[in-house]
Amino acid sequence: RTFTLEVIEGTDAGRRLVTKERVTRIGTHPDCELALDDGTTSRFHARIEVDPAGHRLLDEESKNGTFVNDLRANDVYLRPGARIRIGGNVIRYQPGDEEVQIELSRQHRFGQMLGKSAAMREIFAILERVAPTDMTVLIEGESGTGKELVADALHARSKRSSSPLVVFDCSAVAPNLIESELFGHVKGAFTGASAARAGAFERADGGTLFLDEIGELPLDLQPKLLRALEKRVVTPVGGDRPVKADVRIVAATNRNLQKEVEDATFRQDLYYRLAVIRVVLPPLRRRVEDIPLLVRHFLEDIDAPEGQRVQVGYDTIVKLQRHRWPGNVRELRNFVERAAMLATDNRLETRYLMPPSFGDTQSKVDAPDAAPVADSGVEAALAGLEEDLPFKDAKARLVEAFERAYWTRLLDRTRGNISAAARVAGIHRKSAEYLLKKLDLRRDGDAADDDDDA
Repeated sequence: RTFTLEVIEGTDAGRRLVTKERVTRIGTHPDCELALDDGTTSRFHARIEVDPAGHRLLDEESKNGTFVNDLRANDVYLRPGARIRIGGNVIRYQPGDEEVQIELSRQHRFGQMLGKSAAMREIFAILERVAPTDMTVLIEGESGTGKELVADALHARSKRSSSPLVVFDCSAVAPNLIESELFGHVKGAFTGASAARAGAFERADGGTLFLDEIGELPLDLQPKLLRALEKRVVTPVGGDRPVKADVRIVAATNRNLQKEVEDATFRQDLYYRLAVIRVVLPPLRRRVEDIPLLVRHFLEDIDAPEGQRVQVGYDTIVKLQRHRWPGNVRELRNFVERAAMLATDNRLETRYLMPPSFGDTQSKVDAPDAAPVADSGVEAALAGLEEDLPFKDAKARLVEAFERAYWTRLLDRTRGNISAAARVAGIHRKSAEYLLKKLDLRRDGDAADDDDDA
């Protein structure tokens, strides 16, 4: 991907470089791709490398340092419009306009995360690239979408997997104790500190520190966390000796941190330090095509004697896809486990999945004149188009949602009879079987009461 470096202030103002080289050097040496004349700039001052995550700026141990948006930077991923100060020059970075296509992962899981939808496979593709690195990752998503599972999998697939994964929940610690819990404290640092105690950073040394609910971190502590992230050293409360903390940072939040930055309730510099790689997990209502896979996975996890496995029918899947799932995958799992325990005739029933606490959803799901199928799949696909999807991906997502809705409805009408469904659709039975397999709507035993004249 091309990018532009333009000197907008300083001795070399007006100098401009458009490049797509994998390594771009900046300095006064004539071999540098962006050669400067400024006397306060080192010969090889900094370089920009291209990797799967973007454009990475690295300081080359320069005398005067490298600064991005007025913050000292030794190793940072550049964002559009970033102002890089090198010596007496200010250089503006701007990536090219062309889209970078991310090939979807061929896998349907990442760690304990499951999903066949395009949205999840795109996320899996990013996580597969990022996991082996030490890059900081910010995971955003509603409660129950699986942020903790992503953190677990990133650690398990990293070079730090043999070292600790320490979880620090910013929402579970009293504000006046967060600093000592994060950075540790020395003996006598405060009333009750009868002994020194290592903080989360020190306990995670060599491994991964997962900062859950990072949006709950008090504003006055955010500069201290920023310093720890930049220098990878912490100073225990009451102490004066910095302690090294060799950790990989993964953070998670269910808040909109970009909006909080705009509202000045979350520091911009800390946000950019955390969001080197930003992963946004979609709510379950935006990926209803994954519900059959998830339900069957949860049922397989339930310890049941052979022959007593609970089965799930098309009508049940349809009703589950129509529900909005405010608690997301966590809520779905809880309901599957409860319904399996209460199931009669080894069949999962929606009356156990849709209790009165769902309010209007119950009447909408069970009403005989309600639209029978996964129209929510089409709605979910359309909602996904709010993102800047390439046309090809957007079309594929809509077509998949339509096919799922069409065939689920047809199978509901024909009570699972594939031959009858194929006749109504006007296609050969073999073609119908192929589509059902592709959409994960085909189950063992579906053809048991089919007729033979397809």
